[in-house]
Amino acid sequence: MYLVSGQNGRMDLGLRDRVYLVTGGSRGLGFAAAQALVADGARVLLSAPHEATAASAVARLAPDAAGVAAWIVADNADPATPGRLIAAARDRFGRLDGALISVGGSPPGTVAATTDDAWRSAFESVFLGAVRLARVLAAELGGTGDDGPAGGPAGGSVGGSVGGSRTGTGGSIVFVLASSVRVPLAELAISNGLFPGLAGVVKTLAGELGPAGIRVNGLLPVRIATDRVRELDALRGDPDEVRARLSEHIPLRRYGEQDEFGRAAAFVLSPAASYITGAMIPVDGGAISSI
Repeated sequence: MYLVSGQNGRMDLGLRDRVYLVTGGSRGLGFAAAQALVADGARVLLSAPHEATAASAVARLAPDAAGVAAWIVADNADPATPGRLIAAARDRFGRLDGALISVGGSPPGTVAATTDDAWRSAFESVFLGAVRLARVLAAELGGTGDDGPAGGPAGGSVGGSVGGSRTGTGGSIVFVLASSVRVPLAELAISNGLFPGLAGVVKTLAGELGPAGIRVNGLLPVRIATDRVRELDALRGDPDEVRARLSEHIPLRRYGEQDEFGRAAAFVLSPAASYITGAMIPVDGGAISSI
């Protein structure tokens, strides 16, 4: 239904005029996803912890961003954040179709060296903040249909195809997780502790929300060339040398580019991925060796 050529030979993902929240959207993987969504005709509300970076990101997305992108300062650890994000999206764009929940990276360190305060802070922002947003968003998306806004007159179909609307083409939630879901990572104890738990939440939510036509998936990026990854590489030595060395362990022999991740995220969010839910999808150049 959606996999037909669009303008300029691009695949039509069915994103035009749909509206998505993108947390952590001012930089890195969140911004890359926002770029891909906007390029395919979607509109986005970016959240970030700082006004300057959020406003700058929206300005970079589109010269005239008024009808395409908006921003809001928000902290995922704040219990009020989900309500503020949803209200802002509806106020600015009049609808909401899903979210990319980019929870951000966790601080490096071993289990022995990571303090209780660091664990608590990460749990509040990385784990609970993401779960809370998904839970509140799922309730908001419960009425999403194929052709109408969330809660709009089109409604959602439960248990199959109703009136030509195929279950799964409505609301979509995607968590940006990490390869620690599959394989523990050296010197990243918090990631190893929290991200597998979030993967379990994704799978559970997919089962709970599937009957309402809402899809929930996780993306597992590995060695995407972001500022965050360069910072981690710098902890091991010269970041360029580390990149060259680690690339030799990736089947494609290189790091991924941000736009490659962005296109993957846009596809999984889109109605074109209508039969994909509960999945952990690596964006890794083949780096994750586990099945």
